[in-house]
Amino acid sequence: MSVINRLLLATIIIISCNSQASDLAKEKRWADQVVDAIIDGEAIWLDDGNSKFLGIYTEPENDTSRAVIVMHGTGIHPDWQQVIQPLRVGLIEHDWHTLSIQMPILPNEAEYHEYAPLYDEVAPRIDAAISHLRDNGIKTIVLIGHSQGAAMTAYYLSTSKQDVNGFVAIGMAALAEDPRMNSIKALQKITIPILDIYGDDDLEGVMKSIKARAEAASSAGNQDFTQVEVTGSNHFFDDTEDALIKAVADWLEKRK
Repeated sequence: MSVINRLLLATIIIISCNSQASDLAKEKRWADQVVDAIIDGEAIWLDDGNSKFLGIYTEPENDTSRAVIVMHGTGIHPDWQQVIQPLRVGLIEHDWHTLSIQMPILPNEAEYHEYAPLYDEVAPRIDAAISHLRDNGIKTIVLIGHSQGAAMTAYYLSTSKQDVNGFVAIGMAALAEDPRMNSIKALQKITIPILDIYGDDDLEGVMKSIKARAEAASSAGNQDFTQVEVTGSNHFFDDTEDALIKAVADWLEKRK
């Protein structure tokens, strides 16, 4: 092989590898914007074994040994104003510690299906978040994911042996472009308590898979699978954040 061909091959390999990894430069840009603007909670840095990533840890007024880990959707950050920030702050009013974490992301122009390889980067991040909470005396842990964050969390739970107490899936679709992104297949393997919550004006992919998600949970023998539709809500629960927080908090009370 000529020198030129070897260089071309090396370039292709590098591009290929980079296309399958979180955009750390974008993560840093988000962190630079987010950290100084945090009002409730504190920024912490967690280590997934390859790099450090941002988390926002918020404590309730009444100290408890229970917490939620919050996972955002496609391409955004752990203090996003829609769904994520309302939940991470709102749930402390119900005596839950919250830890919202930066999920793997791609450049803005990336298509949804291009995120499939990043699903393999999810487990180390959630594991790091769980370890942080355990080290701080937390005994009850529930995972909360919105949109693609919910699908990533479902994949994590279908492949992980971590001991957590529940899963709240908000606006979770069931795309089948890649097995890792297919939340229906994931639900067929998850037996912990699940709240599957969505708006009545949610995305088409979410609404069309409502029945399939319930059937998948049933096939797993999941005896604690609940679906809740929030009236007047779109995929981002614009103007219905309070109803979302209440529905999630009511369900979480059973996880004490």
